[in-house]
Amino acid sequence: MAAQDLSVFVSHRDGGIASMELAVDGIRCAGCMQAIEKGLGREPAILGARVNLALKRVSVEWREALLKPEAVVEKLGALGFKAYPFAPERQEEGAASEEKRLLRGLGVAGFASMNVMLLSVSVWSGNSGDIDPTTRDFFHWLSALIALPTAAYAGRPFFESALRALKARAVNMDVPITIGVVLALAMSVAETWNHGHHAYFDGVVMLLFFLLIGRYLDQLMRRRTRDLAGNLAALKAETATRVGADGSWTTVPIAAIRPDDRVVIRPGERVSVDGIVENGSSELDQSLVTGETAPFAIGLGERVHAGTLNLTGALTVRVEAAGQGTLLDEIDRLMSQAVGSRSRYVRLSDRAARLYAPVVHTLSAATFLGWLLIGGISWPEALMIAVTVLIITCPCALGLAIPAVQVVAASALFRRRIMLKEGDALERLAEADIAVFDKTGTLTLPEPDILNEEALPIERRAEIGALAAASHHPLAQALSRALGSLPAHADVREERGQGLSVMLDSEELRLGSVAFCGAEVEAAPVMAAHPSASFIAYRRGAYRTVLALGQKLRPEARETIDALRAAGLEIAILSGDRPEAVAPIAAELGIDHVQAGLLPGDKLNLLDSMAAHGRKVLMVGDGLNDAPALAGAHVSVSPVSATHLAQAAADIVFLGEGLKPVADALVIARKARGLMLENLWFAVLYNAVAVPVAMAGLATPLIAAAAMSGSSLVVTLNALRARSGVPETESRP
Repeated sequence: MAAQDLSVFVSHRDGGIASMELAVDGIRCAGCMQAIEKGLGREPAILGARVNLALKRVSVEWREALLKPEAVVEKLGALGFKAYPFAPERQEEGAASEEKRLLRGLGVAGFASMNVMLLSVSVWSGNSGDIDPTTRDFFHWLSALIALPTAAYAGRPFFESALRALKARAVNMDVPITIGVVLALAMSVAETWNHGHHAYFDGVVMLLFFLLIGRYLDQLMRRRTRDLAGNLAALKAETATRVGADGSWTTVPIAAIRPDDRVVIRPGERVSVDGIVENGSSELDQSLVTGETAPFAIGLGERVHAGTLNLTGALTVRVEAAGQGTLLDEIDRLMSQAVGSRSRYVRLSDRAARLYAPVVHTLSAATFLGWLLIGGISWPEALMIAVTVLIITCPCALGLAIPAVQVVAASALFRRRIMLKEGDALERLAEADIAVFDKTGTLTLPEPDILNEEALPIERRAEIGALAAASHHPLAQALSRALGSLPAHADVREERGQGLSVMLDSEELRLGSVAFCGAEVEAAPVMAAHPSASFIAYRRGAYRTVLALGQKLRPEARETIDALRAAGLEIAILSGDRPEAVAPIAAELGIDHVQAGLLPGDKLNLLDSMAAHGRKVLMVGDGLNDAPALAGAHVSVSPVSATHLAQAAADIVFLGEGLKPVADALVIARKARGLMLENLWFAVLYNAVAVPVAMAGLATPLIAAAAMSGSSLVVTLNALRARSGVPETESRP
């Protein structure tokens, strides 16, 4: 890309510092992240490079006078990574293209492995009988004709990753896989050329097939967290109505709004700026910012935030920030920071690969050199023994140890209506030792409901529901939904900020505030019984009633909290809601660690403080104000009813109203992590026995291939145990 094109994507700061966010192809593991950050760090002009593994993005800062933006891209290219300025649509296209490539490779490897195995079975049977050497050679050449192009095509993701790692002077899991595949193919071709009894084309193709399954599923899970910032677009207004010096109103792009400008926010509009109310009063829906669903009364001198919804009255706002610098912009920044920090988590497979790969290569090289020094055999025979060591230790079992368990566990979770979005979420969830819950929409249901249904006679439900349906006010809409969303009355009059009225059978029906309906006497005991609720009154003639509207506990909330405590987790509530609204829920669930009235940054700071003290935080939340905390927690869970941004930030999403999936996911995750560790230890013990045998020259390549296949089968069968342990129950729809 030309310099003039790149400059559009560069941000400038005081002191001559430039920064740019780049999308990078080929970032797969912690090794890639380390290679990029260390590689760019060697350039004196680059002040810092931060890799976001989950989003496959790199943020780079450099001294503008010393380096051009295209030089940053070139340096990434020299490290083996293709980079380009981040653009959401291009990244989505790249992710979809990579999925298709993996799926095509998987299909080719699966088809080829079936055909090569048929030929191999014929050879194995013939070797124990009286197969003609010419027929055996013919079958071997047919296998080579299938396996060689298959490996060249289906193995590209591993070969390319290995080359990038080696170019960056690093080692990842794909390096031993690549070496094992190439040497096994080379040895098989040599054996076939020399009319040997054994070739190992089948093992190579099947290895690629199984590994591609894991790689494809991992790609699918990563896809859902590609661009968190894009979910904020729906909340950001593109224009605002500016008030001129002469009092005139002009609609202008949000980029043209400056601090100290005055803008008008009309009823039904989303607030476009952060600022102070100079004129007017209204009610705001702040649920996306604070998590509180009850309308919030706003008046002269009070602060409003971009993204909130103006409900009832027109407001004139003195602008403090528009576009950049707003609360929405701060949430976006906090999320990018939090996700980048969490992406430094190193998976079990990567940790194992750091030790496994160099040990395998060293042992194979030592075997070759050792036999040459000992003497008594030719160098081709020494090479054959060294290759046998590579085959017998080829990381098929290690490569399957983690993906096989992930696939089975993900299937078990899916049957319980729980969906994984990150491949390593199971590992992180199993490590959690404290569960932090948001209140509104998480411990409680997202929509307000009637808390005192006994105050509403059955014969009144239809007329009240029909009157509520005539209003767009959140409380009226909640009441309408609770009563069955009946058809609205005709000729309803609405007095803004007060309520609704209609004449029916020569009687006036009213629905609205307590004062509007003259229901102060009826309201007193209801308000005392439900101090955290919102209240809506109804009057028809002499009949008056007051209904308390508020969040009810999610089904299974108590059982879930008890199950998490029994599993050894501490429980806490961090909420943006009012303290008086949070306290009754905390008391009902027996939760002592409670903080309320928190902004998004406050939640993230508290989670960071917990992490600094060694805590592994499981965050469960559903709102925009929870998104940075969900992204910054060690692991996070969100209900499907959550905002799109919260779902994008979470590692795990569950369906249904019940909260039990959170406890179920923890049980399955802990079992899955135990099985992953068992598989890794089995791979270690297997190698501790098999490697000395192979190094001593006591194992033929056929025995090595059989042992490798057998180890993979054991790992796969052990992974199937992840399906058991949690009974499948019918979740609420």
